[in-house]
Amino acid sequence: MMKLSKYQRPTVLWALFIFIMCSIKIGDNIAHGPLFFPGFDKLVHSGFFFLLVVFWCNGIIRQQNNRLVSYKTAAIVTFISILFGGLIELLQLTFFTWRSGEWPDLFADAAGACMGILGVMIIDRAKKL
Repeated sequence: MMKLSKYQRPTVLWALFIFIMCSIKIGDNIAHGPLFFPGFDKLVHSGFFFLLVVFWCNGIIRQQNNRLVSYKTAAIVTFISILFGGLIELLQLTFFTWRSGEWPDLFADAAGACMGILGVMIIDRAKKL
């Protein structure tokens, strides 16, 4: 158990960061400021979950001392990451009344998770060659 937590610390910290960022109240002045563009929120969601999957797979690779992530592991990591995104959106819809749970945000979470696992799998397979 200690070995698992040692390698998954960045993953747990990043998941906590995602949860905090998705639950805080953002003022209208910030969200509609000149630095942001339409769709910026979706880009952030994708980036959050892309990094979550990359951190998680990195921990798995280091823990197993293996350079490849199995397809089964990849599917499980992707599914749980998307489930985490769905839980956050559900909490935004019901508990965090200052936020709104949206299907496009969940789609962006899923897209980021899928891009992350695809990137990990491609790089893993390229390293094997």
